[in-house]
Amino acid sequence: MGLSSRKHDHARHRHGTGGRDDRRQAPPDLCKRRGRSRRQYANGLIAFCISLLAGTICAAETLRVATFNTELSRKGPGLLLRDIARANDPQINAVIAEIRKAGPDVIALQGFDFDLENTALEAFAVALEAQGQSYPYFFAAPPNAGLQTDLDLDGDNQLGGPGDAQGYGRFFGQGSMAIMSRYPVLTAEVEDHSQLLWRKLPNALLPEMAGKPFPSEEALEVQRLSSHGHWIVPILHPVFGRVSILTYHATPPVFDRAEDRNGKRNHDETAFWVHYLNGSFGGPPDGQFLLVGDANLDPQGGDGRGQIMATLLSHPMLQDPLPDLETVMWQQTGPLRVDYVLPSSDWKVIDAGVMPINPAASRHALVWVDVTR
Repeated sequence: MGLSSRKHDHARHRHGTGGRDDRRQAPPDLCKRRGRSRRQYANGLIAFCISLLAGTICAAETLRVATFNTELSRKGPGLLLRDIARANDPQINAVIAEIRKAGPDVIALQGFDFDLENTALEAFAVALEAQGQSYPYFFAAPPNAGLQTDLDLDGDNQLGGPGDAQGYGRFFGQGSMAIMSRYPVLTAEVEDHSQLLWRKLPNALLPEMAGKPFPSEEALEVQRLSSHGHWIVPILHPVFGRVSILTYHATPPVFDRAEDRNGKRNHDETAFWVHYLNGSFGGPPDGQFLLVGDANLDPQGGDGRGQIMATLLSHPMLQDPLPDLETVMWQQTGPLRVDYVLPSSDWKVIDAGVMPINPAASRHALVWVDVTR
């Protein structure tokens, strides 16, 4: 947007020879009024130009937010850090290349093993910076994946297996979530709902078998909703101010039996955000936000209960800039849409895209959206 090139002609009364203005012949009070009017016009024009420049700068500023299930999880604790440090792992290098190509300002990662000191995440940030993609700020909280209980949570009549953890995992933190950002993360203001009990969700679809709680009432007394986590992470942007990143990684709605434990849990992990946006659990957040992550749920296809995804996508507080675009290629199902970046409705979407899937990196595509005010 710029100043108009059109010129406006104004009728003038000219005095003296050649039509030039002769202020000496004009009444004194008219001279004063005209002088003041010109000064006001000039000051107003300056103020308008300053305002226009500020608006142009704000409009030119965009925020690119992405989500990417990297599938970088390893078979044991510490192995991801080892492979990052070696700097020659083909998959890790392919993931780094995908992130570099997209160049997001903020990215939510899934499938990234958690450790208590975030050592692997910090090493990954260093590896990205060596390739020209700097993320000085990052966040990861202890997940439910691999957090063992002393109960049989998956109904296999055994204890201590990966399905008996609060979220499936062969070790604590396997395949978890993280956020990397060019801008400061307001860590002290993060909302972490990962400890919410599944049964505390309104209208929770708790699993049953033959009319009885599955696998047991004792298991459902301690079972958390989040298979990994539900976070609201505020970022401090230099132009937009506080921007909240709402993120999660839901369990796949498969690998269970007739009780449909995983299918119901997957449904309810997305249903949480519907309740949150409607005012439950302290939501919605103040200011603008984006809901991002891997829902493991297609609104139209696959084995999940897709209607809840359709409900979330149609929520009046959200907008969906990439409808009907697949984001994953699984051999069992073919292409599905399971990864999402959903800006709040008060953003202006400038651009959005789903990067081509690079099998050397992940079966998932990196999804990104550019927003501004």
